[in-house]
Amino acid sequence: MKFRYKEEHPFEERRRDGEKIRKKHSNYVPVIVEKNPRARVGDLDKKKYLVPSDLTVGQFYFLIRRKIQLRAEEALFFFVDDTIPPTSATMGALFEVRIVDFHAQLYIYILRFLEPLSSFVIWTFSFHIIEDAIQNCSTNPI
Repeated sequence: MKFRYKEEHPFEERRRDGEKIRKKHSNYVPVIVEKNPRARVGDLDKKKYLVPSDLTVGQFYFLIRRKIQLRAEEALFFFVDDTIPPTSATMGALFEVRIVDFHAQLYIYILRFLEPLSSFVIWTFSFHIIEDAIQNCSTNPI
């Protein structure tokens, strides 16, 4: 999936914005949330979110579910490097892992069951941490 935010904002701008936000709000993680244009779920009211570092993945699930008005029968999963992070992990911990691994993209897949246990449609959401612009952390530490 292409990230519209990355296409619209050059690397240097994203890096500068990320560093500025982290300096001003060191206990928060800046996150960009984008919805796949084909997704037939509620729209988010904005793209940029500043979430507390100690917010758990489970709490973030809840916030996103509420914002897109996901029904009870629709599931929401976050994948980080093809792995579902534990709901008890904090957003700050995910952020640190992503920076250390030189990646900062997280994918949200929304599964909506059309018929009980027979088929489902996958809609893709994606969000990435603004500091994804920091590609070489060993020479450019935050």
